[in-house]
Parts: sequence; structure tokens; C-alpha cells
Amino acid sequence: MFNKNTLILTILIVSFFIGGVLLNGTANAAQNPRVKIETSMGVIVVELNQEKAPITVANFTKHVNGGFYDGSIFHRVVKGFVVQGGGYNPEGKEKPTQAPIRNESYNGLKNIPGSIAMARSAQPHSAKAQFYFNTGTNQSLDGTSTKFGYAVFGQVVEGMDVVLAIEKVEVSEDLYLGKHRPIDDVIIKKVRLVRKAFKMP
Repeated sequence: MFNKNTLILTILIVSFFIGGVLLNGTANAAQNPRVKIETSMGVIVVELNQEKAPITVANFTKHVNGGFYDGSIFHRVVKGFVVQGGGYNPEGKEKPTQAPIRNESYNGLKNIPGSIAMARSAQPHSAKAQFYFNTGTNQSLDGTSTKFGYAVFGQVVEGMDVVLAIEKVEVSEDLYLGKHRPIDDVIIKKVRLVRKAFKMP
């Protein structure tokens, strides 16, 4: 028969397990890698969902570990929509990347506020290194049974206030980067893996 202390301990263990499942849709949430993005406006920490987006997470962490994002900018900021970066330096020159990856937009993850996803061209399997944070509920970017969407691969767990602050910066038209480039550059100073996955794909 359970005594009072045993019952309390059991409830706490079950609650912790359920909390992990609700956070990431898996009991293995603690195994997901996290990255720390240091920007000129503050720090953002993102948890990557390697279970549902293994190809995308592997690609992103490869760029992180290689220092690819260091010194790049957020070059496209659209209020109520997205904050996009990771592909250009402050001079407006695109950073050379490797081959594009397969689109994983059918993984069940949604383009909701705070989620991070891969930017791409009109071609569905063209994502390389650029990423964006959703600042609105962008259902139009999700994949459907009739079209590819934009692959979500993680969620902000710290620093959403920084993302929203970046969203509010003034923008203007840039000859090379379009009409949504911040007037004052928002620099991605450094991106580092701060929690490795238990098992990477």
C-alpha cells in the first residue's frame, strides 16, 4: 500500500513526464539540442525538434558548428509575419552555402509565433541556410496535402522578447535585399550549440 510520501513522489514523477510530452510532443524532449543565438539586440535560445525534422536540424546544426551564421544579419523583418536572417553579411552579400536540403514541411510542426523554420525560394527543396522566426500565426506557410510549405524545425524557449523587439525595428528598401531590411543592422553575433542531443540523426 502506498504511504503519503510515496504517493506524492509518484504524482511528481508522472507530472514531470506529462510536462515533457506536452512541451515537444515526445517524452524525449530533454534530448533535443538547443542553440543560443547572440544578437546585437539580445539572446535567443531555440530548442530544435530533431525527431520531427531530422534533416533540417542536422543541416542547421552543421552550419552552427561551422560558425556559418556568425556575423550575418537579420535582413528581412515584416511586422506580424517573420524575422528572417542567416544568409547575408552587413554588406548585403550572400554567404556561400552548400547543397539544398529536402523539404520537411509535412512533419506536423506549425508556423506559429516563436517557431523557427527554413526560408527557401519558390522551389520546395531549395532551403540551404537561411531561417526565420514566425511572429504571427502563419498558416499559409504550412504544408498541405496539395502543396509544400516551409519546414518548421524548432521553437524559441528563451528570448521571445528579443524576437519581438527585432520585429519592431524600422525597415527600408534595400537595392539587393528588398524593402524589409532594417535601417540599423541587427547582427547575429554568434550562434552556438549549448545542449547537444542525446543522439543526433
